[in-house]
Amino acid sequence: MFISICTTLLLAACGGSSNSITGSEEPIVQDIEITLSQKEIQVPASGGKYTVEVTTTGGRWEASKSAGWVTLSVQDSYSSAGKMVITVNPNEADARSATISVKSGDLTEKVQIEQEAAFKISRSEIMMKSGGDEYSLTLSGRKDWTATVDTDWVKLEKMSDTSLKITALPSSENHTRIATISIVAGEEVRTMTVGQESVEQTTIQEVEGYELVWHDEFNEGTELDPVHWTHEVQKSGWVNQEEQNYVNGEYNGRRVTELSDGKLRIHCFKSGNIYSGRVYAHVNEGWQYGYIEARILLPKGKGTWPAFWMMPVEVDWANEGWPKCGEIDIMEEVGVVPNEVSSSLHAEGHNHTNGTQVTAAKTTKDAEGEFHTYAIKWTAQNITTYVDGEVLLSYDNDNGGVKNWPYSKPYYIILNLAWGGSWGGMNGVDYSALPVSYVIDYVRVYQEKEK
Repeated sequence: MFISICTTLLLAACGGSSNSITGSEEPIVQDIEITLSQKEIQVPASGGKYTVEVTTTGGRWEASKSAGWVTLSVQDSYSSAGKMVITVNPNEADARSATISVKSGDLTEKVQIEQEAAFKISRSEIMMKSGGDEYSLTLSGRKDWTATVDTDWVKLEKMSDTSLKITALPSSENHTRIATISIVAGEEVRTMTVGQESVEQTTIQEVEGYELVWHDEFNEGTELDPVHWTHEVQKSGWVNQEEQNYVNGEYNGRRVTELSDGKLRIHCFKSGNIYSGRVYAHVNEGWQYGYIEARILLPKGKGTWPAFWMMPVEVDWANEGWPKCGEIDIMEEVGVVPNEVSSSLHAEGHNHTNGTQVTAAKTTKDAEGEFHTYAIKWTAQNITTYVDGEVLLSYDNDNGGVKNWPYSKPYYIILNLAWGGSWGGMNGVDYSALPVSYVIDYVRVYQEKEK
């Protein structure tokens, strides 16, 4: 009996031990190992697809990702051997990192993904002056790039890993000429369009029955003559919810209006806020009736709103105001509807606030990027506007008084480049388009010869 009891106690003692060899009370822990075919993946900006083999002694595994621009597909995760298919989306910004975590039991191993920055160029389109011009293009994301151009009037010089000097030789062409620059870095290709303005038109055309009474060819000096031109100064939101601030020629050393290459340039740019130019010709005298013409190259960009128009001299804003005073829009265009130019007349009896304005529009090929002439012939009985000599709008005086014809008094000329607003920004704006320039070759005013 004594022997039986001892044997029972001995068996009980042995059964309480988890390790019969060491006598330890701790449970046996099986070491898990995870093996990955690669732990670091270098990805180009264009993205790519990668396969990582996974084996584990844990019998099963799972994986997760740290970034939305990575797509992860797992195969055979319920077995000791499987794989992950990792898809990395193209990168359009700075260099970025992501992590794939593989877990089996309590062990985690990681795959590190490093994607290089997008290869970017600072502009995809530029317009150069006809007399010869230079532009410095900024590049980022790659250093191993080369650049070629498809013409001999553009010269290229790599100044550094991040800078390409573009030089346009002087032109003698009467139309805009175009070149294409190709920039290659590995498998990535970027293209840039270089336009060069036509030469200024110096021949002053005769208009039958009319004589030239005033003109500005913009080929003397670097700034507008204050004897003839006045800058408007107004903050953003002044009219039509437009975003630009109009300044008197210059803001922080950058000019909103300048004369160069025989042309007036109205620049719109972002320097914290948006700045641009609006100028008046003979604001205190104006002209009553005549043929008025300007040769103009319109800017490109969603948000631009250039105009060539007229308002009456000395409006009694308190008692008369708009639209009673009248407004003559010879040419307007918004970049959100590229190359569609329009003319409009506004009066008490017809204006855009109630949809009754007198207006006409047409698509003009290459209005953005090529010079065209915009003109008005204005008499006591009719107003007709033209694009390159073709009629755009024609409106007759109904002799019913100023309600429909407030156009029997002097009006002055306005040239301005607005940004955004109720029309220019009707579908949003693209700030990356800035800076932009509205270019005017000349403005000419003719009046009927005395009979």
